[in-house]
Amino acid sequence: MEVFLYKFIAMCNFMGVRVSKVNFIRLKQIEKELGTLAAMKELELIKDGFRYSNSLIIRKQQGAADIEVVSAHWEFIPVWIKNGDEVKNARKQGIPWLNARSETVLESKMFGNAARKRRCLVLATHFFEWRHYKPEGEKKAMAYPYTIGVNYSEYFYLAGIWQPWTDRETGETIDTFAIVTTQANELMSQVHNTKNRMPTILPEDLAYEWIMEDLSEDRIKEIASYQLPSDEMYAYTIPKDFKALEEPCTPFEYSELPDLDIAL
Repeated sequence: MEVFLYKFIAMCNFMGVRVSKVNFIRLKQIEKELGTLAAMKELELIKDGFRYSNSLIIRKQQGAADIEVVSAHWEFIPVWIKNGDEVKNARKQGIPWLNARSETVLESKMFGNAARKRRCLVLATHFFEWRHYKPEGEKKAMAYPYTIGVNYSEYFYLAGIWQPWTDRETGETIDTFAIVTTQANELMSQVHNTKNRMPTILPEDLAYEWIMEDLSEDRIKEIASYQLPSDEMYAYTIPKDFKALEEPCTPFEYSELPDLDIAL
């Protein structure tokens, strides 16, 4: 999940979906076709949150025991924002609408109602994060990019929340979403070692419960704060110019960078 022009990198702002592998998704007994690959602009090896584009989310079909896969705008826009100009002005203030913290999602004026009523899943096959380390002889720490994913899984689900937003000038309504984040597990606390956060990655049973069940607030917070165990994940370094590569997830070793202090 990558940044180009911004001075900071917040957790879970860069993710990707490898389109050649994911044509169908399954959530317990429900299977859905994603559609023709030609139409899947939302499926990209690198999805830059700060470009405010669309991604695929999965949510419960209204009035049915089924799911739907829809395209939604990755940037949770609150109802008090009136039009596109106000959205752009808010971005300049650095308001972080791409992610919602699990610890405060229910208490948040911005996110609370969506967490109670409009939960979704965000489809990914991997995401990107940066580890900071100061090599010997350097004056400051350097950032080393990693690709992170879930072992033996072609894709996985991130907990999300969604909300419709209407531009009061144009009348256009779009669905918007944010990814829920939680405290980092042992692996991610070493990779994302400046923020100690990770996206809330949900195994299938919890993913189904997150969007299909009528949950109490205690259960919402419990699932939102779930930490996938480190031994179910992988992480490896990639080139610093990975954003310009045809295959951004190509492994790359840095001789000055110590290995992660965890058995993977």
